[in-house]
Amino acid sequence: MNLFNRVVPSRRQAPLPPQRPNGAPAPSGAVLPNPNLAKLSGEWVIDPAHSRIGFSVRHAMVTTVRGCFLEYETRLYFDGYDPTRSRADITLFTASVDTGVEQRDAHLVGRDFLDAATYPRMRFTSTAVEQTGADLFSMSGELTIKGVSRPVALDMTYIGNVTDPFGYDRVGFDGTTTINRSDWGLTYNSRLAEGGAMVSEKVRLQLDIAAIRAAPSGG
Repeated sequence: MNLFNRVVPSRRQAPLPPQRPNGAPAPSGAVLPNPNLAKLSGEWVIDPAHSRIGFSVRHAMVTTVRGCFLEYETRLYFDGYDPTRSRADITLFTASVDTGVEQRDAHLVGRDFLDAATYPRMRFTSTAVEQTGADLFSMSGELTIKGVSRPVALDMTYIGNVTDPFGYDRVGFDGTTTINRSDWGLTYNSRLAEGGAMVSEKVRLQLDIAAIRAAPSGG
C-alpha cells in the first residue's frame, strides 16, 4: 500500500526491559502456550507499507464507512518469555485521516470531530498485557483523543512470523476494539428523518500490524 509512503516510524525508543537470553525459563506462573513466541522477544517497528491503523463506523444506519490514519509513530516491545512485560506506544497524526472522500476527511479533521488544528495527535499507550490463549492477547491501555484519556482494551491475535527474502524478521498481529466516540468528546451528529443518527456512536478500531525487528541500538 503506497498510501503510507509519508510515514516515518519513530526511532525514539523508550527504555525497554532487559531481554532474557535464549532458552531462559519463563517466570513462575507465566503462561506460554506457544513456545515459538520466545524468539520474538525484542524491539519492533511497524512496517507502514504493509500495515493499517484504521476504523469503521456505521453511516446512516445502513452502511459502513472505513478509514485509516496515514501518519503515525510507534514504539513496540514484545517479551515472548513473559508477554505481560510487552508494551506498545502508538501516536497517530489526526490530520492524516483518510476515508477516500476529500470532503468527508476535511469534516473529520475539523472542529466537529478530531479538531486536528488544536489536537494534532491522538495516542494509545499500553498499561497491561495478558495472554489469553496460544495466539491471543488482551492489551489494556489509555487512549487519548482531543485531550481526553480513557481506558480501552484491545483484543490482539498473533498471526505469525517469518524471515523475508531480504533477511528481515517480520511478525504479524491483528487488533480490534470498539469505543463510544462520545466518551472522548466526539459528540457531533446529524439526525435522520427516521430518528436515527447519521453517524453511529460506536466506532470499531482495527489494527492490522506487520512489524519488523528493530536494529540493535549502540555499537
